[in-house]
Amino acid sequence: MKPIGRALGALCIVVLTLAASASWAAISASLDRSRAALGDTLRLTISATDGEDVADIDLAPLAADFEILGRSSSSKTSYINGQFSSSRELLLDITPRREGNLAIPPLRLDGQSTNALALRVGPPPQGSAGDQDLVFEAELDRPEVYVQGQVILTLRLQQAINLDDRSITQLQLDNAFVRPLEQNSFQRTINGRNWLVHEVRYAIFPEQSGTLEIPAQTFAARESSGRRSLFDMGGGRQVRRSTEPLVIEVLPRPDSYPAAEWLPASRLTLEESWSTPPEQLQVGESATRTITIVGDGLQGAQLPPIMFPPADGLKYYPDQPVISDSETPTGLQGMRVDSVAVVPTKAGHYRIPELRIPWWDTRSNELRYAVLPARELDISGTGPATTPAAPAPAAAPAPVALAPSAPTTIPIIGGDSRPWQIASAVTGTGWLVTLLYLLWSRRKRSAPAAAAVADTGEKKAFKALLAACDAGDPQRARQATIQWAAALLSQPGMASLARVGAAFGDTALDTALAALNASLYRDRQAAWDGAALAAACQRLRAQHRGGGRGEPAPLQLYPA
Repeated sequence: MKPIGRALGALCIVVLTLAASASWAAISASLDRSRAALGDTLRLTISATDGEDVADIDLAPLAADFEILGRSSSSKTSYINGQFSSSRELLLDITPRREGNLAIPPLRLDGQSTNALALRVGPPPQGSAGDQDLVFEAELDRPEVYVQGQVILTLRLQQAINLDDRSITQLQLDNAFVRPLEQNSFQRTINGRNWLVHEVRYAIFPEQSGTLEIPAQTFAARESSGRRSLFDMGGGRQVRRSTEPLVIEVLPRPDSYPAAEWLPASRLTLEESWSTPPEQLQVGESATRTITIVGDGLQGAQLPPIMFPPADGLKYYPDQPVISDSETPTGLQGMRVDSVAVVPTKAGHYRIPELRIPWWDTRSNELRYAVLPARELDISGTGPATTPAAPAPAAAPAPVALAPSAPTTIPIIGGDSRPWQIASAVTGTGWLVTLLYLLWSRRKRSAPAAAAVADTGEKKAFKALLAACDAGDPQRARQATIQWAAALLSQPGMASLARVGAAFGDTALDTALAALNASLYRDRQAAWDGAALAAACQRLRAQHRGGGRGEPAPLQLYPA
């Protein structure tokens, strides 16, 4: 057994070495926000993914526009799912030296460079706090927004005194999707006075055109008086501040926008990659084409699916899409990744058509297109004439076998087999107890997990329903209404508008569904107005979800 153990140990070392060498080196830079005022501090993070010593990076290019106030570093090493990775971070607290549009230039380390960053620096605040020690205010990043577009709400707390137990009321809006973003804390100097500033940001996506009111938000805390003895609990006076309510104009989708998915974004990109160069494909071989859509100011769920039109001689086998959201200094960034296996079934010349996705540029207020150009393929080879089978999906992890599929031969020393029978019985009993425990714990967790998934599915379906009503799209509205009602009422078998109406038994909803049916099946030329359906569903949703729910818990501010 010793030679086998040494061999296994050597194999593990080889695997770890290969995994480490497979990781590619990269250094990057990021700022905690893209806007600041003169006198503010910012956090610049420089990361290295291959263990480079970021403490040695050349910081001289920063000196022209920024002053470095402090620095610290951290490192992390992990081995997850067979992948070995290490990273180091250099954290710099910096402050701008002047106003204007500044740039953090690429910083070099061992022949590599970080990405450049842009920062907009405004004038210093003009002492709006007066003689106050605590200021709480709210602001929007724009005066108007397109329906389903992103607007950023910032709640800003400025304190010149020490506070404990800080909290802010939880933001709740009707007819809008709200996504909390990361909180920021930094130092600010106003007229020579130092302030600690906390910012709580939200990405808000209005779901109906018109006006959207942001109600007043309330901050509460207790002034810290400091403890004078072990028995002094440090209780101080309670302080409360409220913001002014805000109103934002929500613009409808422009009439000039084509009949396609409505995508109001500040930037939208479209990229493709191939697992195998398509020019090298032969009959019967497969290559995976991956198309990635990234939208700034959009959620991943808003991005449209990629359709792969069939072609004689080319077979497509789509995979499940990957949809995700990430946070940037300007808000949310949605991503959708669609993959398809392309299999040519006969030789010849093929043309994969151009992919063109319209989107509305919210910065310039104009229609734009993200385009992937057409691709020409010349397929060669004399592969099998019959259509190949679809590529097998990724195999799920094999379950742990509770017993070997075939008897395992074990050498027995001597003629007495009773010890082995006893050992087998003990092992089988252990496996049985383990299996029963796993089944019990899985059943115990299944109910809350299913409820969370159902709640998430209902929110997505209701958002899709409002979007279809606002766009005047009866086909999408029908599907979204059925999906939303099934999720809200926990009736997965619901498959028609008639069953939706019967489930709710509401006169206004029945009238709206009848109008939807008329648009779908009897009068397709006439425009359909989804306002009545949206209003009825909103009312029923509020009635169904409102019972038994208390006030939301206040949002706790992170400690300074």
